[in-house]
Amino acid sequence: MCGEGQVSIRRACPVLEFDTSSYHYKSCRPDQAPLAARIKAICETRVRYGYRRVDVLLRHEGWHVNQKRIRRIYNELGLQLRNKTPKRRVKAKLREDRAPAMRPNDVWAMDFVHDQLATGRKIRVLTVVDTFSRFSPAVDPRFSYRAADVVATLERVCAKLGYPKTTRVDQGSEFVSRDLELWAYAKGVTLDFSRPGKPTDNAFIEAFNGRFRSECLNTHWFLTLADAAEKMEAWLRYYNEDLLHGAIGNKPPILLQNPGGTPSPPP
Repeated sequence: MCGEGQVSIRRACPVLEFDTSSYHYKSCRPDQAPLAARIKAICETRVRYGYRRVDVLLRHEGWHVNQKRIRRIYNELGLQLRNKTPKRRVKAKLREDRAPAMRPNDVWAMDFVHDQLATGRKIRVLTVVDTFSRFSPAVDPRFSYRAADVVATLERVCAKLGYPKTTRVDQGSEFVSRDLELWAYAKGVTLDFSRPGKPTDNAFIEAFNGRFRSECLNTHWFLTLADAAEKMEAWLRYYNEDLLHGAIGNKPPILLQNPGGTPSPPP
């Protein structure tokens, strides 16, 4: 019974045109705290992951969650990436005389990335990526680079992976050199030079360098050259063995570069 001045729910709901079943409804939604905690943990270690890449990693770990829910939680946690709007909006036109890579070691791409130590001393990093498998054979930091150093790095990685058929490079002095030309001729490697002022001719290495800078260079302090080499090597192992790359079917690059390879378990 209702007390004096009180109205029962059964009588009040019709007056308010409100269904009693809605009043008594109890949400059956499962607790989302564990999912939110996992999404936050992923984004704390993988600072450049958008919600789509988080979704792929969660599915790989065994979470069966709708991508819309992941996006909603991702936004509620304030994890959205803030990317700069590109200034150029002209569609890039690729060179028409290039055939796409059909297997690992068909085409490699190389370039340099610049950074500095905590002391302010400049370093240069030679980056190499296989355009078919997206596997990166090397990210090699040094204080300075000559053509002979490029050849030495290539010889070191080619001893493990074999020699590429073609290597795409820009017009830098280390690449337009007699040392690299003689090495390429001796090993049967074709040097494919980008046109001056056309970074889209070497788009694969540009994309790799962007990820390398945002996920490694911008997230670490390097005290010494040895410290930089150690941290870059740790990131390279993650990139090659753990990263689920959307361009190759959400697989780690090592599985395409080396079909017999086994990636590390997700963090």
